[in-house]
Amino acid sequence: MMSEEIKGLTKEEVAQRRSMGWTNHVSNASSRSMKDIIRANVFSPFNALIAGLTVVTMFVSDSPADYLFFIAMILNAAIGVAQELYAKYKLDKLAIMVKPTAHVIRDGKVHDIKVDDIVRDDYIKLETGDQISADGKIIESEGLEVDESLLTGEADPITKNTNDTVMSGSIVVSGHAIMQATKVGAESYSAKLSSRAKEFVRASSELIEATNKIMRWIARMLIVVAPILVIGQLMINGNNWKGALLHSVAAIIGMIPEGLVLLTSTAFMLSAVNLARRKVLVQQLPAVETLARVNTLLLDKTGTVTDGKIQFKELITISQDNNIGKVLSTMAGRGGSLTNIALKKEFGDEKQLKFTDEVPFSSQRKWSALLINDTGYVLGAPEIVLGSGKSKALNQAKDLAAEGYRVLVLATGDWNKEKKLIGQRKALALIVLTERIRPDAKDTLQYFRQQGVKVKVISGDSPRTVGAVAKQVGLDVASFDARELPDPDKNPSEFLHIIRSYNVFGRVKPEQKRQIAAALKNDGDVVAMTGDGVNDALALKKADLGIAMSSGAAATRSVAEIVLLDNKFSRLPSVVAEGRRVVANIERAANLFIIKNVYITTLALALTFCRQTYLFLPSQMTVINCLTIGVPAFFLALAPNNRRYKPGFLRRVLRFSIPTGLAMAFAMFICYDYLRGTGYTVIEASTAATILNMAMGTANLVWLAKPLDFWKGFLVFTVDIFFITCIMSQRLARVFKFQFHIGTLPMILISGILVGILVLVFSEIYNTILRHRAHKRSR
Repeated sequence: MMSEEIKGLTKEEVAQRRSMGWTNHVSNASSRSMKDIIRANVFSPFNALIAGLTVVTMFVSDSPADYLFFIAMILNAAIGVAQELYAKYKLDKLAIMVKPTAHVIRDGKVHDIKVDDIVRDDYIKLETGDQISADGKIIESEGLEVDESLLTGEADPITKNTNDTVMSGSIVVSGHAIMQATKVGAESYSAKLSSRAKEFVRASSELIEATNKIMRWIARMLIVVAPILVIGQLMINGNNWKGALLHSVAAIIGMIPEGLVLLTSTAFMLSAVNLARRKVLVQQLPAVETLARVNTLLLDKTGTVTDGKIQFKELITISQDNNIGKVLSTMAGRGGSLTNIALKKEFGDEKQLKFTDEVPFSSQRKWSALLINDTGYVLGAPEIVLGSGKSKALNQAKDLAAEGYRVLVLATGDWNKEKKLIGQRKALALIVLTERIRPDAKDTLQYFRQQGVKVKVISGDSPRTVGAVAKQVGLDVASFDARELPDPDKNPSEFLHIIRSYNVFGRVKPEQKRQIAAALKNDGDVVAMTGDGVNDALALKKADLGIAMSSGAAATRSVAEIVLLDNKFSRLPSVVAEGRRVVANIERAANLFIIKNVYITTLALALTFCRQTYLFLPSQMTVINCLTIGVPAFFLALAPNNRRYKPGFLRRVLRFSIPTGLAMAFAMFICYDYLRGTGYTVIEASTAATILNMAMGTANLVWLAKPLDFWKGFLVFTVDIFFITCIMSQRLARVFKFQFHIGTLPMILISGILVGILVLVFSEIYNTILRHRAHKRSR
């Protein structure tokens, strides 16, 4: 198609433009920069507070053990930075595999280069399925139509002729062209909209939103509680102001869930790396969580249910025409679609004919045409090209489609300037094509049904063909012709009713795919869309989660949150399972952090109002944080977990954590207050409370880690053994300021029984409320 007159830029001209900064490079990495990673993990508000508390502690305490919480913070940040940098390296390396390329003309030759390497004034070849990567002007056009909906929201394809402008971010849905780049990089239209576009497509995350909400609550609580605690402890301890500050620091440190945000982001990143090992690229980390929430999966047939390889099977001649083979050869040379490749393989040896007019194929029209020697030849879907009337060719095509074949008709006919068929068409031949169903498709779809995920196949092929293929993979349901769908804007209820009633749709236009995804989303479903063609891009963008094949169109890969690098449909179950594992495990770990925050805050306020010295020291809090929260939470977050996703993460965490934390605070308060009142020292009473804390923390860990297999049991056993060693070893006891007295055991036991009773009471009340609500709903 390329005009021989267009030579493009020379090497010297390209180098000159690069030196002037006229390149197409725009910072658009899916992962954070190294600077952002270090800033987020090190220079956070809570880390700044911990650093300030460390300075106070160093001023009032001579024991290095009291500074250990600062070392723990440094290790926490270092681990976070190291893990995120490792994930960034792995994901950025994989992202290169799906990075879009452009076909530029330089020195009279066509070169495939990275989109970032385009310079101003480059001549770029555009083909169906390309995403335009710079703003520019059309130099030559052969039936070029672009979809600008990702930028403007306008769904109808727009015809572009010579001297028309095109915007970066648009998708070529039909035809061919050569454009010259006029605005590149930050100057381009899509770059100026990038911040808004990123916000629009960013995968939603209930976990991140809930975690941020928790952190905001805690920050506000610290502003109120910390001054009360410090002033109260100074008044209680009188002249011992250093001791008062030391105990206050211990309480404030206990209220900071410094590992919760790190744990959430780390779990997402490591999950993305785990998926990368399985040839699945996660382009947005929160998409890992969206995987767990998906309850509706939309599939394009070609490239997902089938392997995407189309083969010629048979040519059925309807009317005699000596040009049939030559016309098909000419049409096959007009693009690189799967259908054209199959036709080219069969008819490529035939002589190609000269044509004077062309209508390129588009998913919206579902036909293409050439004008050869004043005769119009139309190739496309039989029911579109031949109309809905009765004819031998149309009936034969329907019978073949019902057997699962893809059928095209070649006919003679006319069209107008608006690229609409006019008059009657005469069928010349039926072209029968086959697609091989993926061997893993049936088992994969069976998995989704077992997991409660609704599967719907939406395809541009004949409803009979799609229905036959769907039946072979276990979707034994009637198919629906999308041409009969009502307008969702005029009749949304009927549109949704049909979408809910059928699981297989044929002759679906790209805009209808988007409308189907939007309708299901608006009705409360969490929708994933899987596809590989340019006609799937709109639906992928609209769905909660877009999943693209690596072999698919560049536009499709660019809008998807997840890319299957090896194009294996069977990867999807492991992808969903990984998302569910992350969500369930972060919920487990979040419970541990919030329980600690609740009992520390409650104890701090209760003891201050009762004019008692706060029971824990910073060194003791280090042991508690490490053994009951930090180490268990880290391992639980990475553990296998097949629990299905349930909405209401924050509500469930608070329902479990608040009653449990209050019960633990009550038990430790009773134990500590009683022992102090009977003559035991602060150290002896706080050691007893720490033992009680560890016992209750172990019970929480066992409950949250269920089912308790060998490695989880070993985890519980290890942290308990280490704690016993800290208490019983004289050297470690001196370091962490523990002083165990055998006389405190009865009170520890009584307090433990009290908290057990409280938990049972809370549990019974909670279950009664749930039963009452369920009974009201059933009525």
